[in-house]
Amino acid sequence: MSKYKSINLDKIKTYPSSQRKSKVNTSLEAVPPHAGMTVKDFLNHLPSVLKANDLKAIARAVVNARKNHKPVIVMLGGHVIKCGCSPILIDLAQKGLITHFASNGSAGIHDTELALYGHTSEDVDTALTDGSFGMASDLADFVNQAAKDASEKGEGFGEALGRRMVESNAPHLHRALIPQAYKLGIPYTLHVAMGTDIVHQHPTADGGAIGSASLQDFRILAASVAELGNGGVVMNLGSAVILPEVFLKCLALARNLGHPVKDFTTANFDMIQHYRPNENVVRRPVIPGGKGYAITGHHEIMIPLLAAAIIEGLSEE
Repeated sequence: MSKYKSINLDKIKTYPSSQRKSKVNTSLEAVPPHAGMTVKDFLNHLPSVLKANDLKAIARAVVNARKNHKPVIVMLGGHVIKCGCSPILIDLAQKGLITHFASNGSAGIHDTELALYGHTSEDVDTALTDGSFGMASDLADFVNQAAKDASEKGEGFGEALGRRMVESNAPHLHRALIPQAYKLGIPYTLHVAMGTDIVHQHPTADGGAIGSASLQDFRILAASVAELGNGGVVMNLGSAVILPEVFLKCLALARNLGHPVKDFTTANFDMIQHYRPNENVVRRPVIPGGKGYAITGHHEIMIPLLAAAIIEGLSEE
């Protein structure tokens, strides 16, 4: 027997489990997959809880946005391009399900390399050691000239780079996101931080031109953000810093000019959830109204899965 006093449980209040309100019941459980099942069946057989529900909700929001002629903006980082998701995003754009792409400079670099040469992503460990990292002159000349063209013509960086790839008839044009967006007539805006991209290491880099072209793209993105209210969607795919920051400023600008940007959907997809995407994409923008989601997973799995959910949702419509 303990020498210390313990609480007396004789008068504790209890209840039967059968009468308790619960969050999960057997109807929400997954259905095991089977060979030959359709994508629609696979999605419908996911557990009807948590992130599975969120994924379906994001897909429905995209379908509803386009049904109601509202923007669907996809922001992305370079890894999305490197891991082979461009054809999926192009297909969604061709189906009218994406109305604006925005990326940092690295995504533009990877997309351009894949369009021109069919390969990207050098061995940084080796190249950095011997000083050759990022020193491909033909790539730098191509991208840096696009910045100069954009600055001279008052265009956005992405528009000028897309047109340059199309006019050069790049060998792998069909699978490159920037030129396909250009051919579709939808914006692809490039938001470049000076010194972050390998093309900035070259003497052909013109800081004034790059800044002017990227600033114009900021204003083009702000125009799309201004239309998000009452049903639009903005998704951030793998940009941890630049695009969440750019988006927040676009949103502030749009609201300052009197655009009622509320009651829309935001989503952040990334392998790791970071501070800025969760604050600047998922939480802060929808405080006046709307819904924000965060989905964690590898792009090469989650983006095809999201696209499948969107296409299935479109077929139901």
